Amino acid sequence: MPAAPRIAPSALFSPDDWRPFQTRSAWIGPLLVAHCWGVIALAVWAGVLIPWLIPICVMIIGTRQLGLAILMHEAAHGGLSKNLRLNDFLGHWLCAVPIGADLGAYRPYHLNHHRFAQQPEDPDLMLSAPFPVSPASLRRKMIRDLTGQTFFKQRIVLPLALAARSKSAKGEAAADPAHEYDAVVTGRSVLPFLVFNTILLAGFIAAGIWWAFFALWLLPMATWFPLVTRLRNIAEHACVEGSDADPFRAARTTRAAWWERAFIAPYWVNFHAEHHLFMHVPCWKLPALHRAVRARPQAAGMEVAPGYVEVLKTATRRP
Repeated sequence: MPAAPRIAPSALFSPDDWRPFQTRSAWIGPLLVAHCWGVIALAVWAGVLIPWLIPICVMIIGTRQLGLAILMHEAAHGGLSKNLRLNDFLGHWLCAVPIGADLGAYRPYHLNHHRFAQQPEDPDLMLSAPFPVSPASLRRKMIRDLTGQTFFKQRIVLPLALAARSKSAKGEAAADPAHEYDAVVTGRSVLPFLVFNTILLAGFIAAGIWWAFFALWLLPMATWFPLVTRLRNIAEHACVEGSDADPFRAARTTRAAWWERAFIAPYWVNFHAEHHLFMHVPCWKLPALHRAVRARPQAAGMEVAPGYVEVLKTATRRP
């Protein structure tokens, strides 16, 4: 069972150069969680006051729902707080549960992804292995995302399938590679997810804007959130040649313009090659790590895409 290739920080950095990337903040992680919810609240407020802005608000909120997933991912690496209890509280209750995920289930799954990145044992390999695909195939996938079909499968069909299988063979569904990712990320936190969203709906009703729960929380989760999650997964690992053998090519970094950070890739998730090189560096330090790594000659072979449009072109380009 081969593990993913590794490189030590000392191969690139002196102790003094590496020291800034080792330190963690007590307050930046909680502020990022507050920022994410603040953006969601402002977008809801804007959509309620100016209804013609709702399509843009749906995109903003859906991207910040992905932001909650990214911050859950940060918590899985212990990066939201120096205090492990606070890290796990923020990562689970304020990031994972609202989007139907479970930090406790996600963490071992995701750490296995790092351990075996792009190897046959990588639990995320199924997300990148099918690519490249035809443009028509990608369009069909994106249409399923934007029309709520992906959401329906993940939030209704999959939990029902997991419940049915657990009665006949406990753990069988989780072992099914076709559903493992969806099961971990969206299928194992059904009751807390329903409780959270029931409380949230009650808050919208009490504020006299019951409809906003459906138009400005549930609709983004059912449409834009699955789409940008798919784009994130494609950009991170799909069609990176040599990713199973070269630590500098274990993942792709995608340069993101301001509008891509606002509507596709929040919280520095686009710096994925650097994250796989040194997974314990906090997400807000990844831009500086990117510049530092790229300045080293060893990093000449890193996969860096100029933007998400180019990533999609690569993902639909047949040999």
